[in-house]
Amino acid sequence: MSTNVAKYRYNHTMYRIRDPKASLKFYTEILGMKLFDEHHSEEAKFSLYFLGYEDPASDGLVRLARQGLLELTHNHGTENDASFAYNTGNGDQGGYGHIAITVDDLTAACARFDKFGVKFVKRPEEGRMRHIAFIADPDGYRVEILENPMV
Repeated sequence: MSTNVAKYRYNHTMYRIRDPKASLKFYTEILGMKLFDEHHSEEAKFSLYFLGYEDPASDGLVRLARQGLLELTHNHGTENDASFAYNTGNGDQGGYGHIAITVDDLTAACARFDKFGVKFVKRPEEGRMRHIAFIADPDGYRVEILENPMV
């Protein structure tokens, strides 16, 4: 038996979320991702949402053939518990870091995030790294925002 690593592809990262309405709004309306697929299991009491960005090279591809997706996993019932929170890996112990999104204009994107009331972890004018921002999603997962002059 053999396998060809040249055919391996990065498919997705998974986050556990408390409230799918808040998270889907954040990733679709604020960050502009598209919901490509979803799966609901009432029996097992969970839902999966697969989001990403439109890419002409991926038009017509099934979820497993796409690259760079974000999977949001919701365990039913957590949205009803205001005190419920997942460990995002960014607390005192550290560990997990973030995902990164590129934008066409960092200053304009940050102004837009402000209009939506998005929580900033780091603004471009804070600290030494003036070319990046960090925002937090509804569960506290960090999203790095980078300007890509090529888009």
